[in-house]
Formats: sequence, C-alpha cells, structure tokens
Amino acid sequence: MKILVTGSNGQLGQCLQKHAKSLTLFDFKFETLESLDLTQEETLNLYFEKHRPDFCVNCAAYTNVEGAEDNENSAFQVNAEAVHKLAKLCEKFKTKLIHISTDYVFDGLKNRPYHESDKENPINVYGASKFQGETHITSTMNTYFMLRTSWLYSEFGHNFFNTILKKAASQHPLNITTEQIGTPTNANDLAKFILHLIQTDSTDYGLYHYSNKGEATWYDFARLILEEKNLDQEISLQATFSYPTKAKRPKFSVLDKSKVLSTFAIGIPHWRESLVNLLKEVG
Repeated sequence: MKILVTGSNGQLGQCLQKHAKSLTLFDFKFETLESLDLTQEETLNLYFEKHRPDFCVNCAAYTNVEGAEDNENSAFQVNAEAVHKLAKLCEKFKTKLIHISTDYVFDGLKNRPYHESDKENPINVYGASKFQGETHITSTMNTYFMLRTSWLYSEFGHNFFNTILKKAASQHPLNITTEQIGTPTNANDLAKFILHLIQTDSTDYGLYHYSNKGEATWYDFARLILEEKNLDQEISLQATFSYPTKAKRPKFSVLDKSKVLSTFAIGIPHWRESLVNLLKEVG
C-alpha cells in the first residue's frame, strides 16, 4: 500500500515519520513543500500519475493564524484552492484522503464541546480558509477522513510547547492568556490515530473531531509545562485575560470526541497525561 504524506516537514508530518518507521509493510512517501507543492497543479497531476497512492495524508497547510490576516490570498491558495486540486486528484485516482482541519472553523460562542454537526462560523482568515478547504473536499469526493483537531503541539517545529520550553530555559517571564478555552493536542497522538486508519484500511469515511481529552486555557498549558520541569518557582508566570492579537480567536473551541470514540476502537489520552509523557520523552 502506497501512502503519500504532504507537508511532511511540519510537526504532524514529522510525528507521522517518527511513528511510521515500524510499519515496514507500507510504502510511505513523505513530501515537503519543496518536493511537492500542492499549488502547482501540473506537478501534482504528474505525481499522482506516477505514484498512484492508495492514501493521501494532507498535512500541508498555511498555519500562521496571525500572518493569514495580512496574507489572505496565500492562506486561501494553500488551505482551500490547493486542497480542491488535491481532492479532485484523489477522486480521479481512487485515493483515500485524510485531511487535517481545525477547531477554528467555529466562532467559539458555545459553552459546550462542538459536535461535527454544529454550524461552522470562522472568525478569522485562517479558519475561513480551512473551512473553504473542507467544503471543497465534501463537494468533490466521498472517500475521505476529515479530522478537525485543536492546539497541536509536539517536540517538532514552532509551537506553543517548544516556545514555552525555550523561554523558560532563558528565564524569560511569561504572560499567558486565560481568555481562550480549548484542548492542547499532542500531534503524536493524532499521528498514531491517522496510522490506525491506514493500517485498518478503514472505510468509515467522514468528518471527525480528534483532540486530546479535557479542556484548558493557554495559561493552564504553560503552567503544567513549568510544573513538570520544576521551573514554576523560578519563572515568573502571569495570567492575563486579554492578550491583543491581530486575528480573532474562538473563546471556546473544545471539540466533542464522541463520534470518533464510538466509531473506532481507540483510546484518547487526557491532555495532561499526554503532555507529561512528552515532557518525559524529550527530557
């Protein structure tokens, strides 16, 4: 079985590479933006003609939420138009698509976890571009898994987890917002679930919410990192309700996981447990 992973130099792509090493019966092709630019239609066509993948895991995305406000065209080109091209090719070559989307398709005005059936209403450019990508997929093909996730972090790349560790190492005082509530999600857990879909060759297609269990503020997330690293007495950590950003963020974006749990034989760890495990792993 041939599996194409796009955007493989991002944190989720690197987590997939890490955990796919033991799956020797599968032929993984990890492609970066440089080796396979999804915005280049002719290049993409030639790639599918040559390799004809059974699965495509699309980790390629414009993920700079702040930057998207000033670069709307770029965000939509990558997160929407390129996804449309990819979906059409997956449909043509009978390739199962696993696409990663976001909690930011919601406006955050609810006070309960969001179900897959809840109405989308993005409040920033990034969320709008990702939602447009979702609609392109659903209007183009049926053999897809669309996985909305939230607050992804890992030991790879630029993310909140690595930023807090870096600033703590330099004794940098931290002011972290309590304004938003969501679920920190270890990208390693999401990668394992994606590989489960591939290994089982699942046909339970559709839209699913996948994040770690529980809920937190960004302040809660930072505080647990410092506590586990025994830095909470050394680093000045202050909670601030309002933290000005260019892009609006959903105030509440916890995802309901009941559908994914009832459909697949998987366990999902609590965000605290998964964070502590990763901190132990990275040392």
